[in-house]
Amino acid sequence: MIQWLRSLIFVGQMYLAMPVLALVFTPWAIFDRRGAFAGVHTYCRWVRWTAGWMVGLKTEIRGDVPLAEVVIASKHQSFLDIIMIVSAVPRPKFIMKASLRRAPILGWYALRIGCVAVDRGKRAAAIKQMMEGVSSGQQEPGQLIIYPQGTRVAPGVERPYKIGTGLLYKETGQIVIPAATNVGVFWPRTGILRKPGVAVVEFLPEITPGLEVDVFMAKLEEVIESRSDALLDEAGFPRGEG
Repeated sequence: MIQWLRSLIFVGQMYLAMPVLALVFTPWAIFDRRGAFAGVHTYCRWVRWTAGWMVGLKTEIRGDVPLAEVVIASKHQSFLDIIMIVSAVPRPKFIMKASLRRAPILGWYALRIGCVAVDRGKRAAAIKQMMEGVSSGQQEPGQLIIYPQGTRVAPGVERPYKIGTGLLYKETGQIVIPAATNVGVFWPRTGILRKPGVAVVEFLPEITPGLEVDVFMAKLEEVIESRSDALLDEAGFPRGEG
C-alpha cells in the first residue's frame, strides 16, 4: 500500500510537470527548435530523476547512445522506455498518429521537434516526407524511434514483428540501432504501481544497410528479443510464467 501511494504521488507530479515545463520552455521553443528539444529532454530527465527517489526506480542506459541520423528500433513495454530513449538521444523524433496533433502540449512539442503526423496506413508517405525534409534542409537530421511490434508488449508476452520496420530500413538506407529493455517489469503498461529496481534500456550493435528485408527482420527480432530476455532475467522476472 505504501509503494502504491508513493507511486500515485509520483505519477501525479509527473503529469503536473508536463504543463509547467512546457510553459517555461515554450517562449524559447517558438523561436528556436532547440528550445523544444531542451524542454523535452528536461521533462524526460525530470521523470527519470524523480522516479529514482520517489518510488525507488532507478534507470540505466547501456550501450553506445546514437548521435547520428539513424533509425532506433526498440522493444516497447511502457511509457518509461520512451522517456529513457528520448532523454538520451539528442534529436529524437517519431512517426505519430495524426490525432496526436490535437493533443494539448504534447502535440505541439512533437511537431516542433520534427515528428511527422500521419493518418493510419500512410506511414510510407510519412517516411518519404521526413527524408525529403532532411534533404531540403527543412528538417534537421535526428534519431527516428520506431517500435517493430507496433505497440506496447508486456514482459513475457510474444507478439510478431511487423514488416513495416523492414520496409523503413530498405526505404531510408539508414543504419538501424536495435534497443532492448526490461522496463515493463517495473513500470507496467497500465495502472499506478511503480516497482523499485533498475530499469534498463540497452542500445545494441548497429545493423548496417544492404540486407534483404526478411533477413533484416529475422536479425532484428533475434537480437532485440534475446537481449530483452536477458534483461528480464537480470531483473528477476519469471519469464516462464509471462
